[in-house]
Amino acid sequence: MSVQEKSHLSNYLRKRHSVTKLVVHLVFTTKFRRKLFDAQMIEQLREAFGSACEKLECNLLEMEGETDHVHLLIAYPPKLAVSVLVNNLKSVSSRRICILNTHIPRQSKSAALWSRSYFACSAGGATIETLREYVQSQVTPE
Repeated sequence: MSVQEKSHLSNYLRKRHSVTKLVVHLVFTTKFRRKLFDAQMIEQLREAFGSACEKLECNLLEMEGETDHVHLLIAYPPKLAVSVLVNNLKSVSSRRICILNTHIPRQSKSAALWSRSYFACSAGGATIETLREYVQSQVTPE
């Protein structure tokens, strides 16, 4: 096995009965799309998301944001539902931001930082077309 193949395989999550690589691209928007975040708050969010991911046995691969939304790229274990991951990330980050930034006015009666909606998309290392071609090439010899 080549060095490149070994390094490629090291990116997978290896458990007793499975080998997986599940990655999701998430986008969260602020309640009412209010422009709240500055560079310092984006860093606070990065720390909150990183801490939450660690507790959920996830890996925060990338995170960036703008004034009214954030993008996250997270590798997660198969036992974890994306909806559970989202709820945990939103609640932990919302609490952290509200505690560290008391100057932010309450956005609603619930004091929610995030909109209830979110965007989630699976993010693999190959395109659907590449995977389709690979599966089609797996023909049983005659």
